[in-house]
Amino acid sequence: MNIQSKKKIALVLSGGGVKAAAYHIGVCLALKEKGFVFAGGSKEWVQQKYPTDKPDKSPTIRLYVGSSAGSFIASILASGRSLESLITAFQVGLGDSPFYDLPKEEHLKPVGYRHVFNLNSKRMLSWLPESLLQKSLLTGGLEVLLKKGFKLNGLFNTNGIERYLRKYVLDENEFSRLGVELYVIATQLNHSRKTIFGPFLESTKNETTNFIGYSKISESVAASSSLPPAFAPYPIKRPDGKDIYHYDGEIRDTLSTHVAADHGADLIIASYSMQPYHYSPEIGSLHTYGMPTIINQALYQVLEQKVAKHILFQKQKKDTYLAVKKSCEDLNLSVDAKNKILKKMRDGLAFKPEVDYIYISPRAQNYEMFFADHFSLNPQILEKILRIGFKSGLQVLREHC
Repeated sequence: MNIQSKKKIALVLSGGGVKAAAYHIGVCLALKEKGFVFAGGSKEWVQQKYPTDKPDKSPTIRLYVGSSAGSFIASILASGRSLESLITAFQVGLGDSPFYDLPKEEHLKPVGYRHVFNLNSKRMLSWLPESLLQKSLLTGGLEVLLKKGFKLNGLFNTNGIERYLRKYVLDENEFSRLGVELYVIATQLNHSRKTIFGPFLESTKNETTNFIGYSKISESVAASSSLPPAFAPYPIKRPDGKDIYHYDGEIRDTLSTHVAADHGADLIIASYSMQPYHYSPEIGSLHTYGMPTIINQALYQVLEQKVAKHILFQKQKKDTYLAVKKSCEDLNLSVDAKNKILKKMRDGLAFKPEVDYIYISPRAQNYEMFFADHFSLNPQILEKILRIGFKSGLQVLREHC
């Protein structure tokens, strides 16, 4: 893989709570260590600071795709904020961090629990009195109580995340105003479609996907981060005034690398943090750690299998394409005949031979990452996770740069 020859580099970040956000920051630090540059900001700023015809050959990321927690990090990078300021937002290491020597104006407001866990109070207040007054719920049995009485759509909502990005981070809150491409992935609640929010000139849809260009960036990230059942679905208002509810972008696709490929990226760097636990003698069997840990393991196994199948499918398409190409050459077919055959393969497999992928994830033996709390904002815990992301990134990137 010749990274210097790549024309459009994309960064794809998956979900997984605050833990995933800290991991992605570590991966980004590894990318920076290897010479990658993160372009971001308004169109005018990007044209001035990151001109495409500059003599500097540093590989520059100009396309970001994020889902859930990954959309939060992606939107901040796409806004032009530095990695260092992103670290201050999570208070990694607090005063012990070298990044706190940054000028005060580069610091971002610290992310607090009130931003992550915004209580769904209005919904609670509207639900409780009605539920308590309906005696039939109490006499109809447990199933009736659960189905009809428990209509709270989430303990929390992501209004705090939307407000944080809008007030403290995003100078430009419209996708079309950015000088780089940003795509945020969510899932439509009342349909089987996923939604891609981005700089689309017009909003369209097909049987599997919504392409929405009218949503604000902060609202799109809030929709993408609404993980059920803890967080309520987030409403995106259509131009006609109707609310379309969305929830977590990881529901349908764990990695949305195809979004980057569909928009012209020829190098896609994907970071994901969900790695199942592999037995370690010093930790022992998970059956002794209780139900929450076992549920986490089951969820991680499902997600990791989806990612593994995605990566394997990409590899199989590439191997098949290269094998057919070699066969055409061995048979001395004409250039025209070979090109026709290969074009049919590319179209039929939706394969782009010029696209290369780099996948970065924790090692299976790294049990510290598995046991870390998904939503802890403790600076010391976040620093440990960031270091794991940094080491994971360096380990993978050594093979390519």
